[in-house]
Amino acid sequence: MEITILSPGIYTYGAMLIGGVLRDAGHRVTLTRAPAVPANPVLLMSLFSTQHLLDPAIRDLIRTHRERGGVVYVGGPVSAAPEMVLGELAPDAVVVGEGEETVVRLVEEGVSPDLSGIAFLDAGRPVVMPPAPPASMDRPLPLIPDDIGSQSVRGASAYIETHRGCIGGCTFCQVPRFFGRTIRSRPLDRIVEEVKAFAAHGATRLSVSGGTGSLYGSTGGEMNPEAFIALLRSMAEVMGQKNVSSPDIRVDCITDEILDAVRQYTIGWVFFGIESGSERVLRMMGKGATVRQVEEAVERCRAHGLRVAGSFIVGYPGETERDYEATKDLIAALSLDDVFVSSAEPIPATPLADLAVRTPRDKNPAFVPHTGEYRALDLTESEARCFDLMMHADLFRPQLRLVTDEVYNTYLAEARKQGRDIRAATELILRYARA
Repeated sequence: MEITILSPGIYTYGAMLIGGVLRDAGHRVTLTRAPAVPANPVLLMSLFSTQHLLDPAIRDLIRTHRERGGVVYVGGPVSAAPEMVLGELAPDAVVVGEGEETVVRLVEEGVSPDLSGIAFLDAGRPVVMPPAPPASMDRPLPLIPDDIGSQSVRGASAYIETHRGCIGGCTFCQVPRFFGRTIRSRPLDRIVEEVKAFAAHGATRLSVSGGTGSLYGSTGGEMNPEAFIALLRSMAEVMGQKNVSSPDIRVDCITDEILDAVRQYTIGWVFFGIESGSERVLRMMGKGATVRQVEEAVERCRAHGLRVAGSFIVGYPGETERDYEATKDLIAALSLDDVFVSSAEPIPATPLADLAVRTPRDKNPAFVPHTGEYRALDLTESEARCFDLMMHADLFRPQLRLVTDEVYNTYLAEARKQGRDIRAATELILRYARA
């Protein structure tokens, strides 16, 4: 069978993986980043953002392809809320959760009430079948496009999956809800085979994915530093140490040996999800880490010659001005090499989405008008904090970045875009919560 897989904007690892599964099942698969009506009868859409559910181009593509007699199946992270996908996009079916086993049967047999791991509409009403069992971590090579080297996702051609699951329970994150809180790691020899395949297709840098990279090989919640170090060393032997990164690590999942390996075998950066300088907000977020742990982790990274970046979330429902000021104080104290700021986004099927439903609009920073320093810019409170924190962080980098007019306008546009997207996502979640 001829199949097209659409991964809008970027080749996600999940789309490439499903492509490889279908290829090895004997199908002819085309992988594309461009939303256009395919010639192939079967269209699989790998959607990773709530905004995809609201995208007119994606809606039109699905409608047009089905009107021409094609079938459309949707999978990816959006499948955590299958009723929402069905209601907004009306595909033939949704592949819910881990789809490696389900998708082959779906494209070969069609929609069936005997098939686990799917959702579909029956007389206009959503039917969600029981979940498929967790997929095997020993699977075919991904379908790697020949232009993978042209892609840059935070500097990497691709993020490859080394394991699934996360021991954390962050309220804003889908990973523990999608893959569970038990770590399932892939065999190292299969990962190395995959790294070689990516290199052969022109990938210039690969990053480790899987929630927290240093949890690779862990069992029972206990880290296995030797397994993670072997992973980085093996990847560097193929790609070269300046072409490997493992940036995403929890502040409570580092050891001296791990940090030495990150320095020796990668580009030498660590990316911590710090999120807030307020202990109260960290508890609300379910971070499972304290401000002191953050400070100690950054100090340890610096002692090992690593550069440190951090992500921060503002506008979390319940965040006060005092909480926000604590975040500004922490950024000033840490003097991070890079900072990423986001407004709190309620991703469907997360506790944050449930909180957004319970929070009155006049109490939700994503909707409350800002009346402080930036009131002339007509921002919401979360937009104003996002904008302000971006500029504030630039003042405390080891190498000062001046906030020019261009930088100012870029930050303002980004804060506004995040605000629009979050309000749209919140309205979508509210609509289905009332249904």
